Amino acid sequence: MYRNYVKRLFDLAFAIVLLPVWALILVIVGPMIYFEDRGPVFYNAPRLGRNGKVFIMYKFRSMEVNSPDLRNADGSTFNAKDDPRLTRIGRFLRETSIDETPQILNVIKGDMSLIGPRPDLPDHIREYDEREKRKLEVRPGITGYNQAYYRNSLPWKERLLNDVYYVDHLSFLLDLRIFLKTITSVFKRDAVFIGESSRHE
Repeated sequence: MYRNYVKRLFDLAFAIVLLPVWALILVIVGPMIYFEDRGPVFYNAPRLGRNGKVFIMYKFRSMEVNSPDLRNADGSTFNAKDDPRLTRIGRFLRETSIDETPQILNVIKGDMSLIGPRPDLPDHIREYDEREKRKLEVRPGITGYNQAYYRNSLPWKERLLNDVYYVDHLSFLLDLRIFLKTITSVFKRDAVFIGESSRHE
């Protein structure tokens, strides 16, 4: 019941309530992104959604225009504090997770949930084993189990295992714990970039 219906109702209600707040963020942050290098405000990224369907995920642009696609050794997206592709405002957006807030629009559209496994790049589906593909049984989230407790401190394959754990144990109480933990993790700016340790105990 919760997984199939109630969760979606919560997503819609919460996203609609947050929409005016996000609009205010857009009014403040949008011009800062644009006037730094006259580039687009948004970065529209193809990602894997529920049942493997590819959708366009919205983010505030945090990198220079036409930045190269860098990957880690495990194939995951490169993310480091000293990433030379980041703009000055982009570094702040990353550290505060404000760059992810446009995904409220994805939640309203039904591509994403507030809480769920973070979506991977479309070509990552070729790297999943059969168990790891189970993360695609639910909508990807703006935040999730990994983001709340570990941020970017775990290798990609370990994050996939946690995604499957979330799918197997999805419940209102788990989502509530993830939501509350995400708030504290964001304020502490804990393990924002790959290579930083998490303070999770």
